[in-house]
Amino acid sequence: MKKICTILAMMALLFLTSTFVPNDSQARVGGGRSFGSRSSRSYSPPTRPSSTPSPSPQQPGTPQPSPTPAPAGGGFLRSLAGGVAGGLLGGMLFSALGSGGGWGGGGGSGLLGILLIAGLGYLIFRWLRGRNQQQQDGFEPSGYAQEHNSGQLYPQEDLATGLASISQADPAFDEKRFNEQAMDTFFKIQGAWMHRDLTPVAGILTEEMRKIIQEDVARLLRDKQINRLENIAVRTVEITEAWQEPGQDYITARIHANLLDYTVSDANDHISGSTTEPVKFEEFWTFTRPTGNNPWKLSAINQS
Repeated sequence: MKKICTILAMMALLFLTSTFVPNDSQARVGGGRSFGSRSSRSYSPPTRPSSTPSPSPQQPGTPQPSPTPAPAGGGFLRSLAGGVAGGLLGGMLFSALGSGGGWGGGGGSGLLGILLIAGLGYLIFRWLRGRNQQQQDGFEPSGYAQEHNSGQLYPQEDLATGLASISQADPAFDEKRFNEQAMDTFFKIQGAWMHRDLTPVAGILTEEMRKIIQEDVARLLRDKQINRLENIAVRTVEITEAWQEPGQDYITARIHANLLDYTVSDANDHISGSTTEPVKFEEFWTFTRPTGNNPWKLSAINQS
């Protein structure tokens, strides 16, 4: 019986750890996740452009909540649940292999305990999957949204004020030229990502962003995979936020684009993605620079 309990514990442990490990599949730069820093606005969702229709009618003067982007890598609660479940099952496993006391002892009672914990882990998994689906559909449990967003909105007046402040410190600033630079940066970074070499774009990434993307590039190299991005078409580049903090400028631009996104091996064997069906996406890229006429660097990418 002890041997059976041990085998069941190992199977349950493998099931739960595989369930809670974040999905590391590559999909364009950053794997289609939100990451980086927006400084004081890091916990606020990027502002959507005023021309984008709201998902539901709003009364005049009523603040419209925006979904908080899911943290990179699957979120704190997901990692916590995986760690707790893994710890419990790991403890049972060692008990079963050890002296025979505790969870592993008692024959049937030990097996019952293992099954109960495995069932609890499955319920946690179901809850987390439902929560992640809510985030993907644009909804967030109210407590989480209030904690990270606090109902703070950045209307068009705030955008105009931010652009005016940036222009005052840098009279040469031009919104149209910034949009063109943002598009150029987008193409350059996608190209560097596909070639698995960030050297050409190191100067347009903050140190934090360079380290995060480099980790993903290193994973591709280690797995001998190439994430191919082809037929890239940028439909829209639009500034949605602009603000200043002591000694620093920030601008967030909405980028609406589509491309072919698929992964192959170094031997050019197809692994995932479609070579014929383009992927449409909307992302918010935040750029920063020291206040004044200085070069911009990418500091964050947020999903819509």
